[in-house]
Amino acid sequence: MTVRAYAPGRVNLIGEHTDYNDGFALPIALGVGTVAEFDRATAGAVIEVSSAQERGTVLIPLDTTPGGVGGWAAYVAGCVWALRDHGIEVPPGKLRLSSNVPVGAGLSSSAALECAVLLALAPSSDLDRTELARIAQRAENTYVGAPTGLLDQMASLYGDVDTALLLDFRSLSVDPVSMHLGGDVLLAIDSRTPHQHAAGEYRRRREACEAAAAQLGVASLRDAPDDAWEHLADDEIRRRARHVLTENRRVLDAAAALRAADHAALGALMNASQDSMRDDFEITVPAIDLIAATAVELGAHGARMTGGGFGGTVIALAPEDAAQRIADVLPGRVSAAGHPAPTVAAVRPGRGAHILPEV
Repeated sequence: MTVRAYAPGRVNLIGEHTDYNDGFALPIALGVGTVAEFDRATAGAVIEVSSAQERGTVLIPLDTTPGGVGGWAAYVAGCVWALRDHGIEVPPGKLRLSSNVPVGAGLSSSAALECAVLLALAPSSDLDRTELARIAQRAENTYVGAPTGLLDQMASLYGDVDTALLLDFRSLSVDPVSMHLGGDVLLAIDSRTPHQHAAGEYRRRREACEAAAAQLGVASLRDAPDDAWEHLADDEIRRRARHVLTENRRVLDAAAALRAADHAALGALMNASQDSMRDDFEITVPAIDLIAATAVELGAHGARMTGGGFGGTVIALAPEDAAQRIADVLPGRVSAAGHPAPTVAAVRPGRGAHILPEV
């Protein structure tokens, strides 16, 4: 029997680097994702993995441990290891992967892969979606070595059509927010500048947030007052904390604006988030800054980078006429400034991870 599972990528409307600070975020699942097809074997001690996007196959021992498998297959091996470490039996077999989530665009191709693999390998487990998200995060944190939070996995697993998710990373509550945009359009603008946590910069941001919390005498920045950043002496740590504390407030205000269909207010919050990521958290790059600023100049309500930073995708919320103008004009403007010409696509919230029908 073949088990087929699907998990989508995500776009985060607002709330960057808040997940590992016990904060808030407002992502959506996308209409692109990863499909994992698993043929269970009756005997053996390995899983043979292949990907439509990669050459060759990789053999993953069922008893793999962190460091045992590298490259793209480490994400699969991490899922095998994390499931078994959680007490879930993982059978041998063949696993085939295919994905249409752009790698390096900041749309969480890795979480889509992890969540699809977990569903394919353990389709009948009693694990709820939050437990699956934690297992996927552990695979990425401990096996792959990427110090990510839970945002990507929660968005992929809980997403729904025309719905944003207000996520609270302390309680791990998921509050659906209806997202019917009327005459407005949500654009994903791929900078074609690969999203990467260059030279451990993601890890350094996380360490700065931990240092800020320690200096403020709280377990997490979630516990600090909104203005607590003012009391930090070190300029860099102060600005990192200011981003997180003000971003949490922006997320809550953005959810309220979305519920009220106040897209101008939502756009203003997106712009403020972009400014904060650029100036306080310093995770944008020149191409991203230019794309966001140009989208607003061409009529978007707001535009901001989405994802961990240092490249990737800008999201913009714009009226239909402005969205068309952005698609027509923005790539040439950015190219003329010496950056890769970005691609512009309309996106909408899609269904979260699920088991696919047999074929």
